Amino acid sequence: MSLGIAFKGSEGVVLAADSRVTLTVVMPSQLPGLPNQNLVVPATFDNATKLLRVKGQDHVGAVTYGAGAIGTTEPRTAHSFLSEFEAALVDVGRLGVRDFSTRLGDFFLRKWTERNMPVPAPEEQQMTFLIGGYDVGAAYGRLYEIKIPNAHEPVEQLVNEFGLLFGGQREFVDRLLRGYDSRVPDLVSSEMRLNAADRQRMVTRLNEVATPIPYQFLPLQDCVDLSVFLLRTTINLQTWQIGIRGVGGAIDVGAITQAEGFKLFEQKKVKVASKRQEYL
Repeated sequence: MSLGIAFKGSEGVVLAADSRVTLTVVMPSQLPGLPNQNLVVPATFDNATKLLRVKGQDHVGAVTYGAGAIGTTEPRTAHSFLSEFEAALVDVGRLGVRDFSTRLGDFFLRKWTERNMPVPAPEEQQMTFLIGGYDVGAAYGRLYEIKIPNAHEPVEQLVNEFGLLFGGQREFVDRLLRGYDSRVPDLVSSEMRLNAADRQRMVTRLNEVATPIPYQFLPLQDCVDLSVFLLRTTINLQTWQIGIRGVGGAIDVGAITQAEGFKLFEQKKVKVASKRQEYL
């Protein structure tokens, strides 16, 4: 599942993501007492790139989470398609954030359908993108969300406000920022048999326990620090968690400002391990 974060601050837009891809494999059980049963075994790989920067579009970027690849027999990550997407944008000039998001959604929907992926797809099996950046002359950044394949048209988020968007394995971030797990309203509504109006009143009261962070006043450095903190805390807590540990590996983080465009602060690089590291 991973964890992607897009932070709209007054000084810039921060994009951050982990590097883990999780695959699940169904294997016959070899455990005593469990004959003729299959086990679902997760496998993780910690070097995926989910922070996407497109050549020639220096004032916009994206993070992705959810489905780690498109295709079953020949799977490809979102990052692996970047060169093809860049080729489609040659000579178009600087795009606005919405225009860029629309083109990104159309491109990945086409790749999704070409590879016979399910349409529509279950919510947790979609490939989601959070896109952020600056329009020409704009004082503040803009954020959009697209979901491939079910909702490829961009929807603007945090209109006329500042704050964080995040998705994937978000339960620890929810607890830290909102004060409760996002599953709580449904669990309580079901247990207490609440109608829609009562459920909404409950959610309104629960929102009173949110961590009081003045997002609109945070300098860019604090936006970066908070984004990394939330990713690192999720990675650390999952170390002891029973269940899918879908967030891990290196943290990639960058920011987009009107004056300087896209700047990478941390991004992993392909490297050769020393012999000592290889045999540890």
